[in-house]
Amino acid sequence: MKELGKASKVLRHVVDLEEAGQRIDNFLMRICKGVPKSHVYRILRSGEVRVNSKRVDQTYRLVEHDEIRIPPIRLADPGTPAPIPLREFDILYEDEALLAINKPAGMAVHGGSGVSFGVIESLRRARPEARLLELAHRLDRETSGILLVAKKRSALTALHDAFRDGGMDKRYYAMVSGRWMNPVQHIKLALTKYLTESGERRVSVDSEGKAAHSIVELLVRWPAYSLLDVRIKTGRTHQIRVHLSHSGFPIVGDEKYGDFGLNKSLRKEGLPRMFLHAHSLQLKHPLTGEPLSLEAPLPDDLSGFMRNVDKHQAREFERAQAGVPNARAV
Repeated sequence: MKELGKASKVLRHVVDLEEAGQRIDNFLMRICKGVPKSHVYRILRSGEVRVNSKRVDQTYRLVEHDEIRIPPIRLADPGTPAPIPLREFDILYEDEALLAINKPAGMAVHGGSGVSFGVIESLRRARPEARLLELAHRLDRETSGILLVAKKRSALTALHDAFRDGGMDKRYYAMVSGRWMNPVQHIKLALTKYLTESGERRVSVDSEGKAAHSIVELLVRWPAYSLLDVRIKTGRTHQIRVHLSHSGFPIVGDEKYGDFGLNKSLRKEGLPRMFLHAHSLQLKHPLTGEPLSLEAPLPDDLSGFMRNVDKHQAREFERAQAGVPNARAV
């Protein structure tokens, strides 16, 4: 389907199989490039958007053969948009249903909130022939590691279901400040989102919030730091960062929930960003059901900092169980 131009006429579109299953608001924002979200929601509330000649709300999910009526939309001339650069990503796995990349730190997964473009926009530019490229989940901008992108609507729906229902084993490496003592610890603390006075999104522990469950395993302990393997049973925004910080063990380099004085000194010692990396993901293939295991090695910036810590501080603990890597192996 073509995107809307600067001054569009009434557009009628019949939903195909690949488009079925997505919410009408997400569909509209994808094709109405440059239209503010507030305007998209206004034309939905006013009934100017019709599906099969009927009004629908923003949560309506498209069905194959639905006919969508989109009203004329006039866009102000935004000037020449910043070009989306072509960028190559480390591809961990790819087939007709999905793509798994090793996302670099410092790059948002999508544009918005002051970010012109992200991983998904770069992928779409590099693959203009792709009928569908949609994020199956999110990673924070400063978090590196495994990121899944769906190439079929049916795969996207199945991946969303798996993330929501706990059908994936998703693990992160996190280095924290302090001496973590428990070999294995479950953190079950509900979380809620809020905005700071400057409008920045944050998350806090709140008994009235959404349930969140993290399982933390100790890999290595030094006098001042600990390397943890964190498995998330839920996928809340900033879950690992807030759970660890609230427990008294902030992730080193975390500029939102960390120890800001320590972070400043660690930058001088060679830690360029937050030490959080999505290293492992095990799931059933969204279409075939076959087991799929993905691995992303610790990137050079984090492994280099860990070698520096290892050089200057004696280790106090290493897990020796089969299948659990120690710090020298990650």
